[in-house]
Amino acid sequence: MASQRVLVTYVAAQSFQSSDSWTHFLAALPSRPNLRTVQELDVSLVPLDSLRDEHTSQVPVTLLEKPLLNLYVLSCEDVETYKTIVKKQIKDWHASVNQRKNQEWLIIHVARPDSKNVDRKFFSMKGSVLDKIKADFNTDKRDRCVQLAWSTGEQSPAVWADLIGKIKDGLLAAFDTAVQAREEEVKRSEGQRHMPGWNFCTYFILKESLATSFEGVNLFEDALQQYNELEATFMNVLGEKNMSWFGNLINPTPKDDSLPLLSPSKKSYRELILANTISVFDLRVYLLARQSMLLNKMQQPIEICRKAMLFLSTFGKRLREIEKALPEHFVESWIFSSALSVVDQCDSWASSWPELEGVAIARYNANKGELLELAKSQLDILGVKVGHLPPKPPFSMAIQTVTTTPSSPLPERNPLQRISKYEILLAVGDSEAFYDLYCTTSNRAIDMYVKAGRRKFALKLHGCLAALDKHRGRLSNALAIFSSLPAHYAPHMWTSLESFMLSRAIDTHTLLQKPRDREWIYLLLAFLRTYVNETSSEPLISHNIDHYVTKLATALREVSEKLDSDVRCSQDEDLVYLTVLIHNRLPCDVDVDEVGVVLVGEDTARLKFTGKFTKLVPGKNCVTLTCPTSSHGTYVHESTEIQIAHLHFQWNHKGGGGTGVASTSRKRTVLVHLPRNPGSLDVQLCLPPNTALGTSPRLHLIISSGRNDLAAASVKLSAPAGIAFDFVNSQLHSKEIDVFEDGINIFNVPPNSKTIILVPHSDVTRFRAIKIDVSITYKTVRDPALERTLRTSKLSTVALPVAVNVEDFFRGERLLAPLTAQGVKILGCRPSHSVMTAVPDRPVSYMFCIESDRGPVLDPLELAITYRLLREEVEALVNKTVEDVLHQLSQESEIGTKMVQGIIEYLECDASWVELYNTTGELIIPSTLDVGGEAQEVFSSVQKILSQPNPPSPSVGPWREMTIPVDVPKMNIVADAWIAVRPFPQTEDSPHSECPSIYAGQALSATVCITTFLHWNDPDNKRQRYRMRYDVEERTKDWLICGRKRGDFVVQDETTFNVSLTLVPLHHGYISFPKVDVRPLPLDGEENVPRVLPSSDTHQSHGAETVLVLPRGGRSTFVVNMGTERV
Repeated sequence: MASQRVLVTYVAAQSFQSSDSWTHFLAALPSRPNLRTVQELDVSLVPLDSLRDEHTSQVPVTLLEKPLLNLYVLSCEDVETYKTIVKKQIKDWHASVNQRKNQEWLIIHVARPDSKNVDRKFFSMKGSVLDKIKADFNTDKRDRCVQLAWSTGEQSPAVWADLIGKIKDGLLAAFDTAVQAREEEVKRSEGQRHMPGWNFCTYFILKESLATSFEGVNLFEDALQQYNELEATFMNVLGEKNMSWFGNLINPTPKDDSLPLLSPSKKSYRELILANTISVFDLRVYLLARQSMLLNKMQQPIEICRKAMLFLSTFGKRLREIEKALPEHFVESWIFSSALSVVDQCDSWASSWPELEGVAIARYNANKGELLELAKSQLDILGVKVGHLPPKPPFSMAIQTVTTTPSSPLPERNPLQRISKYEILLAVGDSEAFYDLYCTTSNRAIDMYVKAGRRKFALKLHGCLAALDKHRGRLSNALAIFSSLPAHYAPHMWTSLESFMLSRAIDTHTLLQKPRDREWIYLLLAFLRTYVNETSSEPLISHNIDHYVTKLATALREVSEKLDSDVRCSQDEDLVYLTVLIHNRLPCDVDVDEVGVVLVGEDTARLKFTGKFTKLVPGKNCVTLTCPTSSHGTYVHESTEIQIAHLHFQWNHKGGGGTGVASTSRKRTVLVHLPRNPGSLDVQLCLPPNTALGTSPRLHLIISSGRNDLAAASVKLSAPAGIAFDFVNSQLHSKEIDVFEDGINIFNVPPNSKTIILVPHSDVTRFRAIKIDVSITYKTVRDPALERTLRTSKLSTVALPVAVNVEDFFRGERLLAPLTAQGVKILGCRPSHSVMTAVPDRPVSYMFCIESDRGPVLDPLELAITYRLLREEVEALVNKTVEDVLHQLSQESEIGTKMVQGIIEYLECDASWVELYNTTGELIIPSTLDVGGEAQEVFSSVQKILSQPNPPSPSVGPWREMTIPVDVPKMNIVADAWIAVRPFPQTEDSPHSECPSIYAGQALSATVCITTFLHWNDPDNKRQRYRMRYDVEERTKDWLICGRKRGDFVVQDETTFNVSLTLVPLHHGYISFPKVDVRPLPLDGEENVPRVLPSSDTHQSHGAETVLVLPRGGRSTFVVNMGTERV
């Protein structure tokens, strides 16, 4: 609908119109600033006599088709002229315009400003004509007369301020009055909606007149609200099925499927509405177009796209219900064309808007992407229908099943009607044209999604393009896309999509008949990971998922058995081979001098693999690099180097640093596992077999030469801060050694030999284990010019595995020392207990008795403990068993090395065997342990032998010895205290062989006996006069004690001090005797000298004795009421 301006009529005196000032006045008035009360308002000035009543239609179009304001312009400076001529003219004009409804009027008096007046608001007539006009025509309180002090050439905006203000007031007053009248009509019509004869089309025209009126005064939000209310009313009417005033759902006409969706002028929609022949399809399209036009003026492209997307999705479903009555492929062509036309129209509109920024532009691009994806989905449906695409995901996912049936029979399809969209017609008949259109539309949608930051949606469309490549036979392209997409899904936990793409990649790999190499294994392992993590009950994979996974797992086993490692070790020397893949993307050969790969291990230990080559052909080049090392373990690919003459290229693969696209993406860490070479140089660190507490700690450094005939080797050790090695005092027997502050040099070591070096180190008591980095550089007799390396880290246990707790108990002239040990197996002191196992929760206790005929023991004793660790015992047992079986079956020793390693690794991972082994000596090794097919016979025999009961034997495995210095303590006084109950007098009733019974409350005669010893005292102090104080424990709940309960006595060697007491038991039962506390008193000394307290130890000899106290006999009488006898 064409934009319409507000009409303002004018009438002027004939004399004024014929002057030059009139022409300048008309040119100057519209150029004044726009009316700002309604933001901006364009006004059209038309002569009053140019409007006729016949131009006014009976059909309401807009409130602006009639003038809102009538102006009368005069230029008269003479009062008499005004009275005789002008006044009558104004009255005639006023009478005619005053009869018009919803219109305002305004009289403008144009006066020439007095050049002598400074203020242009004062006129030469001093307002006499203006006063007459106001007096004649301002009959109500409102002032409708204004004076304009203006002359030709006047440019000051202040001159027009009063006039513009009056025009604003008049227009707003007239517009408000007209809107209120029209709103009343709309409400009246809407209130009659449920009455017979009500017509929605009539209501639509009436309501739309309000919308166009608001649009004409630039109130776009109010205009849009009218169309939104019309849409809501239509949906209510549609729900009530009151569609008698409508035509069919759709009356397809030529080009309906290809015309722009947002064009309100492509059809005579208003004529169809007035004739009550418009279809639902045309009405909805017209509504959407009008809403979009208003949203365009409001500069809201996001809302335009959202409304169009919603309309195409919902109304497309309605059309599919009657698809059989429409031209073939009409729905797909209409949605496809409409979606693309909305995107193009929005881009065209947006070119005149201020540029969108930030979140707004992202949302705009996302909405355009959704529209383009909707267009792509129509191609999915169309392609499946005509056979260009297979009827399976992802193409079949867009096909919607119609679940409802039309209420009335559908008319037959007119065979003469066809769609008009040229691209769709071409795509239906030509598969290549269809594929090009599909790719173009998908790529446009991907581009919009990428700009909007919606990676997930873009990746989904990439998957569709990969599926299309697979269908078209472009399997290499499809495999590349399917293989690359899962890496984008994984960080966002899109497990279903990741699993689906991996399955498609595996299927495409199979269709290409490519070898099942490492690439295939990587895809399969990634798919299995997503399969076990998949939480959706309905996976996207169309296969029988259980059968599919089972087949893949079987294939994985078969392929892995034939797989060669990228890393292998030489069997003749300490050399590691690394196979790398170099992709030359240039179309020509490249001559290189050297290729290098740097691997970094734990604690920045680096290994460099190098190889000298001459040519890299275009494409993939598999090359083998070497490194003279015996190191093993897991390393990280740090960098790659290529040298061409004097050019040195280096790529860092560990991340960090750099700029550009490559550095912004996350770099995948590549792990390389270097296997252990059984015949290479090796090193071990452990505690020495003999350990003596109190001496400098030492470590055993064991270097195994393996196959190497070492000419020279340099060994360096490094430990955490605070720990230092004393290499200068290291000990080595039967070998040449050269020590220096930082390490050790050894020479002339034969093959298959072990060099044991005892290395002292600083105190490490605060550590249980320390991590030691070992670096060995060595040369062999076979190749003395090549320097080989071994860099590894060893975790060495430095804490003693045996925890020993020793206590002292003095018993007269004997000293009892119980010893408790835990954590190891210990050789026993008696033949009946040859080997005892000590674990943390079940320690082993030993009792030692020390007797001394000459008093205290002055020299320290040594406690020697022979022990071995459970790990060492089991390793020795497994090694011995494997060696015996290999000897019996005449097998090679290399098989045994791998088997022992596998069994030990299994035992390290699972500790459930420990309890059974400690009890019966059985080692149960599962049959599923992988030891290689050629060693299965040997493994079966070893497994059978280890599973038999095997009691611990001292002869199996190495034993260690730990020597602990033990100081025998000295004691000035050793006391032995006990309470003896005196014999009871015999009576005739009690025989001599029985002890009389004791009753509660009976007084007992007792004697406190304290025997003292000075045996463990220093001989020089035995002549010292010692005094002690005894104190019998007060136990008021058990005993009543009478007598001398506390007192002092003089200590004499092997003499007993006695004191009599009377004990009265206070209750019956088993009662222990009170304890006797015996303490030494300070020695007598000189005045002003601190008094020394002698050391003492007291043993309660009666501590475990109890006495049975019986209750006293008596008589108690009880009266029990038995009740009365029942009759």
